[in-house]
Amino acid sequence: MRRRDFLTGGAALIATPALAAGPFGQPGPRNLITDVAGLRVGWADDPRACTGVTVILPEARAAAAVDVRGGGPGTRETDALAGQNLVRSVDAVVLSGGSVYGLASADGVAAWLGAQGRGFALVHQPGVPPSPVVPAAILFDLASGGDKNWGETPPYRALGRAAALEAGLDFPLGTHGAGYGATAGRLKGGLGSASYVTHDGMTVGAIVACNSLGSVIAPGGKRFWAGAFEIGKEFGGLGPPDTHAQGEDWGLAKLNPEPRANTTIACVATDMTLDPDELKRVAIMAQDGLPRAIRPVHSPFDGDIVFALSTGRKAIPSSGTLLARDLTVARIGALAADVLARAIARGVYSATTPPGMKAKAWTTL
Repeated sequence: MRRRDFLTGGAALIATPALAAGPFGQPGPRNLITDVAGLRVGWADDPRACTGVTVILPEARAAAAVDVRGGGPGTRETDALAGQNLVRSVDAVVLSGGSVYGLASADGVAAWLGAQGRGFALVHQPGVPPSPVVPAAILFDLASGGDKNWGETPPYRALGRAAALEAGLDFPLGTHGAGYGATAGRLKGGLGSASYVTHDGMTVGAIVACNSLGSVIAPGGKRFWAGAFEIGKEFGGLGPPDTHAQGEDWGLAKLNPEPRANTTIACVATDMTLDPDELKRVAIMAQDGLPRAIRPVHSPFDGDIVFALSTGRKAIPSSGTLLARDLTVARIGALAADVLARAIARGVYSATTPPGMKAKAWTTL
């Protein structure tokens, strides 16, 4: 493409209605990731062990990508989603507490899916089961309280299966699923979710388990760093912080961080038909939602991970202008970052402190 043609096409794109001032969209009817058509979410808790599991379950295999930014990640099957590899779609995504033990939650989900004949298969042959592709990410909640003396039988495989069995459109926020034992800085962390539907009908959603080293609120009060992105009063309606960030003042960040003790694990999704390479860009852009909601973030002690899914329910409209598809990807990625920031704040805002945990809930500030 000649530079002149590129610039002419780019100028035409800037004038498209999608970027014009207003009208704007709004959260979906549930304000959850399940506002993205074709997705279900299941969760299972183990109050005795103070931990839990969350499963994002597409109704059909979904194109997927992942972006890893934290210095201490714990994952399963993320390499399978790389652009140069064979399998770049998933049957489910699992977010789990339990550190390395929590990776077994994906085993339970994979076994359940395989028993239903769901999964990847090069050859359909009698007696040869499919191979469900179930990437997973874990957070460290082993020191959050509860009875972890499980010996050789951690509960996560059973929790993963139970979460998949219960997958539906509605699910609770806060101290549930992967967010059950989570802490966000020195506050109780939790499971959060949010959505947004654009004026022209695209839906973007996010779900997150926030167990961050950094603080989600500004020093000296209870206002969320993500306050500028709040819609309505979805996490208290206090507005943006009324303070400036001061150098190394991290507010209610955790003290004495330890490797794998801090992580924000998330999944964003859209109903638009994007391929895995486009979803990789969406996952990269969605990561920007973390620094909008958490300070500091992406540290050596965090395992921050964002998955991105497309359920492919809506085709990107044909436009006739150059780069129209890339512009749609940019819009979805930008929205994913905003929605993820809101989901983080919603998870902490909704969290309560279960028996055995010491972290203060946001509501007690």
